[in-house]
Amino acid sequence: MNYEITHRPSYAQLALSLERGESVRAEGGAMVSHTGNLDVETNAEGGLLKSLSRSVLGGESFFMNTFTATDDTTLKLAPALSGDVQHHELADETLYVQSTSFIASDPAIDVDTKFGGGKTFFGGEGLFLLKLSGTGPAFISSYGAIDEIHVESGETAVVDTGHIVAFEESLDFSIRKVGGIKSTLFSGEGLVCEFTGEGTVWTQTRSPDAFLSWLIPKLPTQSSN
Repeated sequence: MNYEITHRPSYAQLALSLERGESVRAEGGAMVSHTGNLDVETNAEGGLLKSLSRSVLGGESFFMNTFTATDDTTLKLAPALSGDVQHHELADETLYVQSTSFIASDPAIDVDTKFGGGKTFFGGEGLFLLKLSGTGPAFISSYGAIDEIHVESGETAVVDTGHIVAFEESLDFSIRKVGGIKSTLFSGEGLVCEFTGEGTVWTQTRSPDAFLSWLIPKLPTQSSN
């Protein structure tokens, strides 16, 4: 499977070149277009319980699509939010991905859900992660551009939960409030994630939660009689 990522970093699109018989699993609604012929199979991937946990906890679609090329095909995929797309080649390892950042992967990679921490009472932020395990290519997306933080032994990296895209399994993490109760409720910050150990954290330069907090108060409301 060859790939090309175009229109980076603001409006990235993923083009996958599939040979006959090759397959890719993609998040529902991610397909933009394709050339050639494809078989599409829609399943509750991993069974009912895994699909429910991904949908209810992880913010992903209940169903995933598996595209299989019946001849040489180019399949184009794009994330829901404007931002970048990044390739990760897993080699019998695990990558944790923030909910809504998964686009596609080799069907051999297992996609499960991991609960990373509680939600703030008012802000609604939490850390629900997708656990990608196995061997093969995986593609993730961001809201805004993707940045990297390399955590070394003895260091601590603190990242707002709304800006996390993915991180390596080699890292330990814990969720905490940004400060006391007053700071949590009124500072505009909710929860942060502290990373220790050795590994890489990928972050996004924009936060969907922060955007919604800005947008929702500006939406028109119906006047009641």
